[in-house]
Amino acid sequence: MPRKSRSPMNPPAPPSNLPPPTALDQPALRQAVKLGLDALLAGFTWWACERIFVGDHAAPSDILRWMAIATVVNLSFQLTRQHYRLIGFRDAVRLASAALALLALGALFMVLSLAPAGVFSLETILATSISTAGLWLVLRGFIRAQYERKLGLAATDEAIAHRALIVGAGRAGLMIAEELKRHPELGIRVVGFVDDALGKQGVRIQGTLVLGPAKLLKTFIQDEAATLVILAIPSALGTTIRKLHDAIRSTGVEVKTVPGLFNLLGTQTWKPELRDVSIEDLLRREPVQLDQSSLSLVLEDAVVLITGGGGSIGSELARQVAAFRPSRIVLLGRGENSLWEAERSLRSLFPNQSLSLELCDIRNTARLGQVFRRWRPQVVLHAAAHKHVPYLEAHPGEAVENNILGTLNLLHAATASGVHTFVNISTDKAVNPTNVLGATKRIAEYLVTREAAHAPEGSRYVSVRFGNVLGSRGSVIPIFRQQIQDGGPITVTHPEMTRYFMTIPEASQLVLQAGILGETARVYVLDMGEPVRILDLAADMARLSGLTPGQDLEIAFSGIRPGEKLFEELFSKEEESQSDIHPKVFNAVPEEIDGSLLKEGILALDQATLLGDGARQTEILRWLKRLVPTYAPSPTGLGLYGEEVKDRRGASGSHAVFPAALQAERRG
Repeated sequence: MPRKSRSPMNPPAPPSNLPPPTALDQPALRQAVKLGLDALLAGFTWWACERIFVGDHAAPSDILRWMAIATVVNLSFQLTRQHYRLIGFRDAVRLASAALALLALGALFMVLSLAPAGVFSLETILATSISTAGLWLVLRGFIRAQYERKLGLAATDEAIAHRALIVGAGRAGLMIAEELKRHPELGIRVVGFVDDALGKQGVRIQGTLVLGPAKLLKTFIQDEAATLVILAIPSALGTTIRKLHDAIRSTGVEVKTVPGLFNLLGTQTWKPELRDVSIEDLLRREPVQLDQSSLSLVLEDAVVLITGGGGSIGSELARQVAAFRPSRIVLLGRGENSLWEAERSLRSLFPNQSLSLELCDIRNTARLGQVFRRWRPQVVLHAAAHKHVPYLEAHPGEAVENNILGTLNLLHAATASGVHTFVNISTDKAVNPTNVLGATKRIAEYLVTREAAHAPEGSRYVSVRFGNVLGSRGSVIPIFRQQIQDGGPITVTHPEMTRYFMTIPEASQLVLQAGILGETARVYVLDMGEPVRILDLAADMARLSGLTPGQDLEIAFSGIRPGEKLFEELFSKEEESQSDIHPKVFNAVPEEIDGSLLKEGILALDQATLLGDGARQTEILRWLKRLVPTYAPSPTGLGLYGEEVKDRRGASGSHAVFPAALQAERRG
């Protein structure tokens, strides 16, 4: 079995009975010894070249002169700071540069006649320069070879838990192979690479053979008796990962992978960390290419305020924004625990970033005013919202207060303080909504579009829609993971239920691209790819856990919840889908709303939240339908308070009864 507690980037802690450090473990003494060895090699090469080209024995003074020159060059290029056991291509390039410097310095001595005639002949200088750098390289290569041999013996002596094949002979695969070789205690021996690149097949990369293309992977697994396959292709799409994963698992061999490029932040570098294949890997798409320079113009040295800063999207937006070095990030939210977690994450990734937290509810206008007057943000990213569909069907007043009135409060504070960029995070549920969430977010889009006319000249006030985000709080992924850990069953509402999915980093990156670089008073829609059937998602997650759906784990159908529909839409029939901001960003052109009707509706909804049960739901439903004509309320949700339902109930003499699931959520 694999040693799951260890990874190439996390080797086991060294034993406590290590031998005491020796004098050579002192950095200064070690550097001096390296410098002395290189100087002696330089002196030897001068002596040898003198014998070859002049025929006489070299004078000690000549040797000392050359050793002095070599020492100066050595120190200038910091050659003794090279780690001899890990010497690589860049170190060899540095040695070649040192050889050129030796040649130039020796020639300069000859031209300026700073040495006796005949001592620094051109032939001697050329041969000695090349030979000196060559011997330095040989010394380092010898030490690395001995180190590699020692590692090989250690790997042979220690029990090998896995014979591994690495799919991908690029830089990622090479880094993984080097890390595994460097840590024989992990018990993983790389027996071959697999790569589709024809130019790599049949060659050896640092001693390991590239066996052939991925289509022959099953054959290579059998021939090499492999027990582990590592997918080292961080730029691969989810379809490729899925195909390889299914082929490997069919052989009974364990599969590991490396992080994808999509979750890198700004200038962060990719690291060779091994982990299990996750559902996010199977849904991986091409990494988003951001317009870095344009985003920098807006974000660098700006104060950026993010509402819902402790949520999944808000905290990820903060991490993405921090890569552009704003003068300050202000995280605003009402959940102290989530804000604390977001702060910890951000400070660990960007320790030098100025960061402030504001514990604030966007429904509190006075408190919002205090925050905006204190920080004077130039950019506002509005990610705060109630989003749980069945809960909002049971509590529509909360949706109105937070998603509509809270957004309006934020817009007024933003325009009053001169915010030049305001980005409202919306949802695909705002298209032909069947639930309170979608209807309230559609009205929030109206508000942003209308407020753009009152914003400072040259500012951008936009909304950005996208669908479900993988791994966000309340999404199906964490729920399915917990259900699998509990032994099942995995509950799916309907066998034909589909949803659009994006990863949190991809969604956040495209929000920045569309919101900050888009035109004002627009609604943008992110390219969500192809919709995913939730039943297939559940089955994939079960298989990734080594379980067979229907045998090891049951998948149960719980029924469609109040407010849900089988599929989501990105555009309504009246909306267009054109944009030149980014290939994955589209411009929706929604229907306009009469300004006086919108104002009247907002006031009516505000008053409706103060009414008692029954009257409150009825009035909210009436105004949501007036403001959003495409809203078709769920008959098992808020639609229970519609006039037609009341008429049917009155005719039958029955009372309003919520479905069991909705009743439970109302009690919660």
